[in-house]
Amino acid sequence: MKINRYILFVFAGVLFTSSCNKYLDQSPDMRTQIDDVEKVAQLVGSAYPSYNYLAMAESYSDNIHDKGVGIGNLDEPYVSYYNWVDVAGDDNNTPTQYWNGVYEGISAANHALEAIRTNNFGPEVNPYKGEALIARAYGHFMLAIFFAQPYNIGGDNSTAGIPYVSEPEKEALPMYTRGTVKETYDKIRQDLEEGLALLAGGQWKVPKYHFTPAAAYAFAARFYLFIGEYDKAIQAANQIFPNGDFAGKLRPITTTIQAYSLAQQLIEYTKADKEYNLLLRETYSVYQRDATFQRYGYSQTLYNELFSTPVFEGTTLYSRGISYSSGQDYTVYMYNEYFYLTNAQAGIGYPYIMQPLFTSDEALINRAEAYVQKGDFVKGLIDINQFISVRVRNYNSSVHNLTVDKALRSYGISDPKKALLEAILRIKRAAFMSEGIRWMDIIRHDLTVKHIDLDAKDTETIRELKPEDLRRVFQIPVEGKLAGIEQNPR
Repeated sequence: MKINRYILFVFAGVLFTSSCNKYLDQSPDMRTQIDDVEKVAQLVGSAYPSYNYLAMAESYSDNIHDKGVGIGNLDEPYVSYYNWVDVAGDDNNTPTQYWNGVYEGISAANHALEAIRTNNFGPEVNPYKGEALIARAYGHFMLAIFFAQPYNIGGDNSTAGIPYVSEPEKEALPMYTRGTVKETYDKIRQDLEEGLALLAGGQWKVPKYHFTPAAAYAFAARFYLFIGEYDKAIQAANQIFPNGDFAGKLRPITTTIQAYSLAQQLIEYTKADKEYNLLLRETYSVYQRDATFQRYGYSQTLYNELFSTPVFEGTTLYSRGISYSSGQDYTVYMYNEYFYLTNAQAGIGYPYIMQPLFTSDEALINRAEAYVQKGDFVKGLIDINQFISVRVRNYNSSVHNLTVDKALRSYGISDPKKALLEAILRIKRAAFMSEGIRWMDIIRHDLTVKHIDLDAKDTETIRELKPEDLRRVFQIPVEGKLAGIEQNPR
């Protein structure tokens, strides 16, 4: 998939990024070309982040271990992430690159929406207007997750949010304010809900690359879980498939995928014809090739902790253990790297990975949590057990299913809700290894992150990143100062 580019001006931080200079070479009159619905649809196709958050989210979380002195590479930004140090520069897998990439997508959404406002396209354009609104909401939502304090359910959320850009830039150096977290989330909700009402009837050449209704409702389920509106999270998840039925639509980890060769598996996770992939996006990234071989990464110790240890009494989840070199360099082997040649003769170009942004698996376990949060343990357990049914080898419901009593015994927790939430968090940590989901749960549930440092004798020193630690919020890129954006406190 080659991404169409119609962006005129991008966010101020991007203007000073050499990797994005191509966006400044566009004709100032390019807006006049967006004069029919097909061109709007093409433009909205680029309203998504062109980079991903995988290195940021995984390396900050407890999904990363110190493999030991002399094992693996000590490359940036992975070393800084593991030490919770602000990362400078805009190289691949950095916060600045992700920030810029998200605002590039938002800029495309805004230009599409402006074209819709200034032309009489009729109702035919509504699905693409809806997609643009939802893509804009998604971009700001993901930026808020990383660059602002977490949304505090029931709190005033008066801490600084992120700049919500809802109009195309008309000048080279526009100035922005961050507003509050509450204001940011209110605007996300407005765009999301308005967009959902417009999506019906959309025609996409490759639907899994767009916010179709199914993908949009998966986003809505995640969003409502973040803000504590559990009934709406359930309602959104129920809209993804007819009758809210996820049967046969989850990743077949312990059946089909388990039987594949490694080469087949590498492709299977990100294929557009799989029902479990709700939204896929091509992102410029060397994450798959780099992250595996870092000293601070997915190790044998962590693999054993997640997949050789019961997640609760009597039940151990399965993941294919794939390792390299020292035996400590582990990978989930799910991101197939593609190389887009810009000069075939010279053999130069850009590496891309296809990233699942939303899956049916996440939507189902999000619905399970929403039920548990409401106190509906019966329905929550039905969803939990449906989820683990495709994650446990030789699954037997009478042996492997979770119950309230089993959760209470497994974790030594006396509160049924807390015990079931603990089970969900442990299941999700293992099931979405290397997908960035764990960091979302860490900030949403105020979890303390522990990183272990090993010396030459493998003696452990434990460091903690507690909920109140200011380093949990990624620093606003320094380029943002040029647009008047205050940086996060340190």
